[in-house]
Amino acid sequence: MKSTNMSRRKFLQLASLASAGIAVNIAGIPVFAQDPTATEAPPLPAAPEPGPIDLEAAGGMDKLVEAAKAEGELSTVALPDDWANYGQIKKDFFAKYDFLKFNDLNPTGSSAEEIQAIIDNAGNKGPQNPDVIDVGFSWGQKSIDGGLLQPYKVATWDTIPDAVKDKDGYWYGDYYGTLVFEVNADAVPNVPQDWSDLLKPEYKGQIALGGDPTGANQAIFTVWAAALANGGSLDDASAGLDFFKKLVDAGNIVPLVSSAATVAKGETPITIRWDYNSLGNRDANADTVKIEVVYPKSGSIAGLYIQAISAYAPRPNAARLWMEYLYSDAGQLAWLAGYAKPVRYDDLVKNKAIPEELAAKLPVSDVPVAFPTIEQITKVSEQIKTGWAEKVGLAYAAS
Repeated sequence: MKSTNMSRRKFLQLASLASAGIAVNIAGIPVFAQDPTATEAPPLPAAPEPGPIDLEAAGGMDKLVEAAKAEGELSTVALPDDWANYGQIKKDFFAKYDFLKFNDLNPTGSSAEEIQAIIDNAGNKGPQNPDVIDVGFSWGQKSIDGGLLQPYKVATWDTIPDAVKDKDGYWYGDYYGTLVFEVNADAVPNVPQDWSDLLKPEYKGQIALGGDPTGANQAIFTVWAAALANGGSLDDASAGLDFFKKLVDAGNIVPLVSSAATVAKGETPITIRWDYNSLGNRDANADTVKIEVVYPKSGSIAGLYIQAISAYAPRPNAARLWMEYLYSDAGQLAWLAGYAKPVRYDDLVKNKAIPEELAAKLPVSDVPVAFPTIEQITKVSEQIKTGWAEKVGLAYAAS
């Protein structure tokens, strides 16, 4: 069965829509607490004074490289190799800067766990303290309010759309994707084409999410996308919670976190993940497993992720060097090679920086895709995180 994908023509249009439609100014977000039962967050140690605000202030690339070399290592967190081409990105970066030791922390962690890693290790100079994070869009202002980030503007700062970056440089969008069905067609001959199909009895015990909806951005957006297909809106995801309650009652969904491997092995033959993850898994298993990627007919939702440097980064110059690489043409094209839509896409197109063979790989589809604002993300994410336990009741084992 032929899979449905996002069109190259629509690719740039969606990038422009995202830039125009996402607001970035929110307030009143509670700071984080290490103890979820606590009413107030315990005080964190004072963060070091922020360093250079941009490459010029750092003395240029040669000086930044020299400062990073003196630090000798970099700790990232929650960057799986099969997510947005990070396996290749990490390989290329650490080959280019081979004087840096790489600490690859908790590759399967969620956005919430990334933030908690900063809190838990604040003041710790060891390798377990992450220098950089890649988290869901909604975590940006929360992390600023919690004093968890430090500003830095990469050399390509002006080519990042204003709507997807903090004006002071505390965070900046990196890439976005659209939620799709990823299906092992060898294990599931009748591949579902829309959200309503997932309720069919033939899919009993076959569906899993790409995370826990109480903390993982990808899973939260999955519930939201289901809401949009079932009468909900960008302001109310209760219809999505109701839909997943039906999946639980039918026995179709299991409390396992899916991954590229579990889909390929048939352990979780149907999952809902970002298209860049699913398309990458399809390509990686092309010779052994038939994986189909389906953009559900009634529509889906787009989700942006952001980069930031921890306020408590023990290796801030290595962190800045990492950011410079990610936002260079090489880094942006590496995300694009993994089917993630980089925030500098418009600039790459304008400068004809995308190789023809890479452009030809971009997927094809005309299904409607919704782009929520940050206010909507903040509101609905909390609705889903709390409503999942109350309305759906499917519990995931602690990681």
